[in-house]
Amino acid sequence: MIDIHCHILPGVDDGSADMKESLNMAKKAVEAGITHLYATPHHLNEKYVNVKSGIIDRVVRLNERLQQEDIPLTIHLGQEVRIHRNIFTSIEKEEILTLDDNGTYLLLELPSGSVPTYTQEVIYELQLRGITPIIVHPERNKELIENHKLLFELVQEGALTQLTSGSIIGLFGKNVKSFSKKIIEHNLTHFIATDAHNIGSRGFTLQQAYEKITKEYGIERTFYFKENAEQLIKGQSPAVEKTVPFKRRILGIF
Repeated sequence: MIDIHCHILPGVDDGSADMKESLNMAKKAVEAGITHLYATPHHLNEKYVNVKSGIIDRVVRLNERLQQEDIPLTIHLGQEVRIHRNIFTSIEKEEILTLDDNGTYLLLELPSGSVPTYTQEVIYELQLRGITPIIVHPERNKELIENHKLLFELVQEGALTQLTSGSIIGLFGKNVKSFSKKIIEHNLTHFIATDAHNIGSRGFTLQQAYEKITKEYGIERTFYFKENAEQLIKGQSPAVEKTVPFKRRILGIF
């Protein structure tokens, strides 16, 4: 399996604290059936700054250690970028790192409590530059939970999304689990990833999520998510299913 979102790099954010923990996380990832994993440290989330050059150096060193320890896991380049108004200046300064540094897909994080008014503009401008944003864990965004239609509009604008495996199996509560289900049912997500931060409460639950998806929606839906992750590894475009609009219920409640 391929995990496109993980905080495995040592000592750079709220994920792995040091190389020892990173190696333990790598072992747990392999035990969970993961063979390829994107290291995606937080960048400009009001607490952590991890620019492109630093991430590249750390990924090289971590892959070298994994080879030395004979751990069969390949770490890929990535970054979880908090949306901000100056993101295009950051791109021009070579601070932003797309997945595998191929200039095509970027993990984009929204604030947990809101969707900035300029979000659609950023999504549009990124695509003009050939970059498709992948909005990470939209199911945990308070404003999107309250306004499902807004997520539909962001995907219609051209954004892709990634659900967290822990959300699907209920680790973030009933509301997040319920919204995750609606997102899947309305074809508003394209990837499942762990967003793993450690080997404990924020670990590698990708297989459990896929098993639940298979049980509720069939093996074809699981293949869809797995194949989309494989397409990223190959440098090819993931599949995008036609979105299903949310229907307004009585009293205007979604």
